[in-house]
Amino acid sequence: QVQLVESGGGLVQTGESLRLSCAASGRIYRINSMGWYRQAPGKQRELVATITNGDSTNYADSVKGRFTISRDNAKNTVYLQMNSLKPEDTAVYYCNLFYYISVTAPRQSWGQGTQVTVSS
Repeated sequence: QVQLVESGGGLVQTGESLRLSCAASGRIYRINSMGWYRQAPGKQRELVATITNGDSTNYADSVKGRFTISRDNAKNTVYLQMNSLKPEDTAVYYCNLFYYISVTAPRQSWGQGTQVTVSS
């Protein structure tokens, strides 16, 4: 059983910054990738950013240049630095982990979600 503990959400004004953190713990043989997704009211969950074991990153077009994803392998933790926040960034942000519990057993886990609200 793998647990993902998220932190860092909150209420900010347009143009301000927030930093999200997600720490993974439990039975992990190897992490393949970590990432952040978000879901706004009435909308589908969408990818925000991902980072692979080799530090290759991928961003949604809507956050490129404003958000930065990074990871601390020693702590099994992924971060999302969000700058120049806009009201349209308001959503519940979910941490995602794609990992292996053994050489041939991939798994995927989600965090509980953290609310980010950006006021205009």
